[in-house]
Amino acid sequence: MKSDIVSADEALKILSEGNKRYVVGKFIRPHQTSVRRAELIEGQHPFAIVLSCSDSRIPVELVFDQGVGDIFVVRNAGNIADDVALASIEYAAGHLHVPLAVVMGHGSCGAVTATASGGELEGHLPAIASAIRPAVDKAKTQQGDLVNNAARVNAVMVAEQLRTSKPVLSELVKSRKLTIVAAFYDIKSGKVEFI
Repeated sequence: MKSDIVSADEALKILSEGNKRYVVGKFIRPHQTSVRRAELIEGQHPFAIVLSCSDSRIPVELVFDQGVGDIFVVRNAGNIADDVALASIEYAAGHLHVPLAVVMGHGSCGAVTATASGGELEGHLPAIASAIRPAVDKAKTQQGDLVNNAARVNAVMVAEQLRTSKPVLSELVKSRKLTIVAAFYDIKSGKVEFI
């Protein structure tokens, strides 16, 4: 499937339908053959970008029941948009012409939990916490589970960061070549909620 023939709305529908299959365990597991690998030797044509947490419980292609070459996945702890993540997304959107980017947070996120706990972090972990802290602070005003609320808020805030990232992503959004949405993966049910 080439991204240049799939709209952002169609890409979102494909992801939603794939997630519904994942939730009920009725996978079709597309594009997971040696034939598919051979099709991609000369280049890739993903239809969606997903910025997700590195958490091993969130296998992006499986969560959306997709295969090799379908999703351009960028992962880091806390699904934050640092310079490397931004550059990766710019590449996929600008050079591969991917029409949809999804920022997906998730329940029980360790990066959000560490940030919310406010304890001392070692090594490079403070860089992640400082990126997530504004979402945790905003979520403290909400009813319910702090970590899950903060993960949702963080996904929304990062999606907005991508939409306004100059010069590449903001121009692609302005020219309607890229749509950016936030999502939340419920680790218990497997369901993805687009926010």
